[in-house]
Amino acid sequence: MVGWHAEMPRKRAPQKGKSEDVFGQARRPAKMLQAGLYARVSTNDQQTLALQNRAMREYAARRGWRIAVQVRDVNSGAARRQARERLMEAARRREIDVVLVWRLDRWGRSVTDLLATLQELEHLGVGFVSLTEALDLTTPAGRAMAGLLAIFAEFEREILRERTRAGLAHARENGKRLGRPATAAAHASEVQKLYRAGVSKSEIARRLQIGRTSVRRILT
Repeated sequence: MVGWHAEMPRKRAPQKGKSEDVFGQARRPAKMLQAGLYARVSTNDQQTLALQNRAMREYAARRGWRIAVQVRDVNSGAARRQARERLMEAARRREIDVVLVWRLDRWGRSVTDLLATLQELEHLGVGFVSLTEALDLTTPAGRAMAGLLAIFAEFEREILRERTRAGLAHARENGKRLGRPATAAAHASEVQKLYRAGVSKSEIARRLQIGRTSVRRILT
């Protein structure tokens, strides 16, 4: 009986510039994400700015991201964050794929503000990563944590509403008048009465706490 042997097919060497999967099919390399870095410090304390920038750049390098935009705000927590808005505009133009911050309180002025910006980024398909909190909204676990932020935002709004109601109730109890102040026209009869009594226009305005222009208009 004539013997035979089967020659095993030789594995082709992968072409230069391409990677090969387990089935020997060439596949495209993963897209390099474009990152936008955001740092913020208060006006009187800029010592952590270099720390923030260094930590974010090192993290981006480890993830293989290209830094497309890097901005910073130097202001108080309540002030408008113009650099952050520029970064959001870059996200709206699809110039970045992910936003990287050092800490959540550097990015959001409040839980409500934080949630609103994160929801917009999600709608744009832009990821969000906060280093200190290890919050990565590009992962399923991170997106689940974003759901908790929505709960906290509603909690914050309810606290503000309760404080407002309590403040109004306290003002009423102390006899404070609420609502818009009365217009000068409401004092017309008093203005005319005082003027007939010989009180000067300036004194009438002072007594009734209205403008002298309003007094003159009523007496015209």
